[in-house]
Amino acid sequence: METSAHKQQQPEAAKIRNLPWVEKYRPQTLDDLISHQDILSTIQKFISEDRLPHLLLYGPPGTGKTSTILACAKQLYKDKEFGSMVLELNASDDRGIDIVRGPILSFASTRTIFKKGFKLVILDEADAMTQDAQNALRRVIEKFTENTRFCLICNYLSKIIPALQSRCTRFRFGPLTPELMVPRLEHVVEEEKVDISEDGMKALITLSSGDMRRALNILQSTNMAFGKVTEETVYTCTGHPLKSDIANILDWMLNQDFTTAYRNILSHALQSVLKYIMELKTLKGLALHDILTEIHLFVHRVDFPSSVRIHLLTKMADIEYRLSVGTSEKIQLSSLIAAFQVTRDLIVTEA
Repeated sequence: METSAHKQQQPEAAKIRNLPWVEKYRPQTLDDLISHQDILSTIQKFISEDRLPHLLLYGPPGTGKTSTILACAKQLYKDKEFGSMVLELNASDDRGIDIVRGPILSFASTRTIFKKGFKLVILDEADAMTQDAQNALRRVIEKFTENTRFCLICNYLSKIIPALQSRCTRFRFGPLTPELMVPRLEHVVEEEKVDISEDGMKALITLSSGDMRRALNILQSTNMAFGKVTEETVYTCTGHPLKSDIANILDWMLNQDFTTAYRNILSHALQSVLKYIMELKTLKGLALHDILTEIHLFVHRVDFPSSVRIHLLTKMADIEYRLSVGTSEKIQLSSLIAAFQVTRDLIVTEA
């Protein structure tokens, strides 16, 4: 008997060990959540007073929206009744009007026998729902409020119709601050015995931009790929350009000699800059969009005259737009270098 119990425990332990860290360290209770304490205390009050309204949680990815409502559901319902009291639908499920008229309607309309309280419908990534589905949901929410509560989760509030917004209590989840993220990441690092440097932690925080999910995914993939998490391994693993690479590119574009024209199209020096950057792009596998994003940050730090900076930012915005519609990276890279050539000429003229 003990042997079979021991065998049963082994697959469970292996299953937990093989989980992605995002799921393995997902907060299980409201107390485990690290951010938005004002929102959590309000929701906690709703639950304790048994007056939970329909909720609309919105904000950027990885800020704790889904974890918050799942923790609420676990607090509201015991494990054995969780399946019958909670309906969770994601954007990967069908999101048309049929899903509202079918599973959602039948779940919301059936009353709970022998159980007190209400059922909970969680619609994750609700901004992916069609307009018709949202309009149909409006009526369902109104009709079955007595025995069902709805929680809509989305990234973009503007994609939820006003009629649905007005039926819910809205909470905005902002990006997490480094002060909140670092202790949680340090806890994971300690549990998983990750070899991480101080600059590696800073790189994680920088690249995740307040998204805890992204930070944990980068941490896990970098640890698995390199065995050590440093600034260089983090940037290499994500394919993001290093600050030193961007500084070199900016230096080449601003300080190389662009004067000699070459067949009225490209100068020799311009070709050499293009060659340098193309080699760097190929060698490190960098995307021009990432290079452009990082250069944009540097442009704000360089002391350009206002008119010159405006001209350069406009050109960079044009290049970014053209990249987003699928144009050639090589041609757009030439355009970026040309924009810096014009900028340099403008600075010389103004001086």
